[in-house]
Amino acid sequence: MLDSLPDAWLVALIGFGGGVLLGLASRLGRFCTLGAIEDFLYQGSDTRLRMWGLAIGLAGVLSFLAALLGLLDPSQTIYHLAAFSPLAHVVGGLLFGYGMSLAGNCGLGALARAGGGDLRSFVIVLVMGIAAYVALSGPLAQLRVALVDATTLHAGARSYADLIAPGGGVAANAAGLAICAAFTLAALWSRAFLAERATLFWAAVVAVAVATGWIGTQWVADTGFGAQAVLSHTFTAPLGETVLFVMTSSGGGISFGIGSVAGVLAGAFAGSLIKGRFRWEACEDPRELKRQILGAVLMGGGAVLALGCTIGQGISAMSVLALGAPLTLGAIFIGAMIGLRQLIEGFSSAS
Repeated sequence: MLDSLPDAWLVALIGFGGGVLLGLASRLGRFCTLGAIEDFLYQGSDTRLRMWGLAIGLAGVLSFLAALLGLLDPSQTIYHLAAFSPLAHVVGGLLFGYGMSLAGNCGLGALARAGGGDLRSFVIVLVMGIAAYVALSGPLAQLRVALVDATTLHAGARSYADLIAPGGGVAANAAGLAICAAFTLAALWSRAFLAERATLFWAAVVAVAVATGWIGTQWVADTGFGAQAVLSHTFTAPLGETVLFVMTSSGGGISFGIGSVAGVLAGAFAGSLIKGRFRWEACEDPRELKRQILGAVLMGGGAVLALGCTIGQGISAMSVLALGAPLTLGAIFIGAMIGLRQLIEGFSSAS
């Protein structure tokens, strides 16, 4: 049956399956980047931060195992092929992290909450998708391209595995596996965290979603009839793609990203029903809505500049050890820290 499906629909189904897992992890496993940062900074709990780190480590272990088995070529992934601009990664990450704090969610979190009936998050999803396309192919596209071109570093290595084992191939993949195994062990280096069995399970679910994205799109790229990018989950530009597809059904066609977005909504909806927490919610405070819209704009533009969001750069790119991933991830953390301090400690007005 799969042989009869066009390549675009195959990758959309792969994205949908992984998206369902991510939606369930968000609603049932409380997998949330902003929540992890807030817990660490203001509640002294590193449980969800370790959950995030474990998801990165396990996704990397699975991805580099797949590479050693010939199921994935990391050098073909979108993050290895993209230009490496440290300035773009840092500035984009800061904008995204700060916007995430203002909005109260990242792209995945907003989708998951929208799947649970939160109309405020639905607005964030729409605005973020539109803002992403403004920077990707709209009025700000030329400025973004000029900035990236002017600050691109032409390094021979495209990943930290390549830096350790130049030349790629088996040696680089083995180095990548060792690095990701170290991430995994570091995340697990806590008796209290090891006792959180459900948290460990949902971190593994996130890792499987990301790794199957890489492996599935690589399979279609190798066996399909058309050109297919090797990619995994991210939730910025795909939000805009989904809006276009829903409006026109031909504004770029079906894609992995659209399937992923639909899958998160479906998984989050199912998770909300399982927990008995699906309910319609709306914003009663115009100042809150204004803050969330501003945050969504910053997230959309920032993630396009940085080539990914908390999932795209924070887990997908980290799982293949792309050069820009730690820069973006660190900048997102700093941006979120600044935004949370503004909202919680009130060094200036957020409204």
